[in-house]
Amino acid sequence: MIPLSVLDLSVVTTGTKPAAALRNSIDLARHIDGLGYVRYWLAEHHNLASVASPAPDVMIGQIAAVTQNIRVGSGGVMLPNHAPLVVAERFKMLEALFPGRIDLGLGRAPGTDGATAYALRSRLDRREGDDFLERLHELILWETREFPAGHPYHNVVAMPDDTRLPPIWLLGSSDYSSELAAQVGMGFAFAHHFASHDAVDAMVHYRNRFQPSAWRASPHAILAVAVITADTDEEAEQLASSFDLNRLRRDRGQYLPLPSVEEALAYPYSDAERTSILRNRSRLFVGSPATVQKKLQLLIEASKPDELMVITAVYDHEARKKSYSLLAEAFGLVKSAA
Repeated sequence: MIPLSVLDLSVVTTGTKPAAALRNSIDLARHIDGLGYVRYWLAEHHNLASVASPAPDVMIGQIAAVTQNIRVGSGGVMLPNHAPLVVAERFKMLEALFPGRIDLGLGRAPGTDGATAYALRSRLDRREGDDFLERLHELILWETREFPAGHPYHNVVAMPDDTRLPPIWLLGSSDYSSELAAQVGMGFAFAHHFASHDAVDAMVHYRNRFQPSAWRASPHAILAVAVITADTDEEAEQLASSFDLNRLRRDRGQYLPLPSVEEALAYPYSDAERTSILRNRSRLFVGSPATVQKKLQLLIEASKPDELMVITAVYDHEARKKSYSLLAEAFGLVKSAA
């Protein structure tokens, strides 16, 4: 069976305040740690009422400290929001504290709106246009220490200097990141759960064009998918109603906390809204474990990922934990001895 991992947004609901959502993430990670999942990644978003965590590096340290088996990483750090030296230092620190268990996933989007992105970057040395590639190059140089003689950074060292950066993964929802990840020989994670670009094209493109590097000898592609699983198809559909309404609102620019099932079921959907929901369902896998596994298998066979990374956003925290448990059983994950 294909390995499974977790992507967590620390989702805020109408019944769960942001502080409680952060604590739920730590509780979920403890739960996941004993189910056989490979890794647990935290996202970076800003100024969104629906997402509680703007600082994945802080959450990584908290979660790594209370787990033993899973790798913990960023899914991802939005590199244009940060000075590359800061990213290098923080993730070298995490790797020093939790050796062999940290991942550094990098994204090129702001993870927020334009005004907030400007506020995040206003004190950085801003370049015109998309400067992700330049920042990635600088981040790599902090690891290799190959700044040329005479460069202002030549004698600057990212501490702790006895620790390497953890594995770097490039995140994407288009063909740009798949091409870049292949060229520089890094891991690649594709965001099927919100991408408009074809996942199969991106995954195959990455694998076919991968060039071995000092970072990775062979390609490793992660496919991030949205999944909601329950004991029955009917129960899973009820849980997914919160997602349906939330996604509908997001399409209108309303990034509100996740509504309850009761609110979602009582909402008076128009025919146009129901059509939109059906369209959005192409990015969401809903049903009993057997139903979800059957649906996912078609995508797995077509895109050939090395790993599935699952995001489950439901209103009830215990239902979310159960969804991951059922999925682990369906995919035959080996639980830890604990």
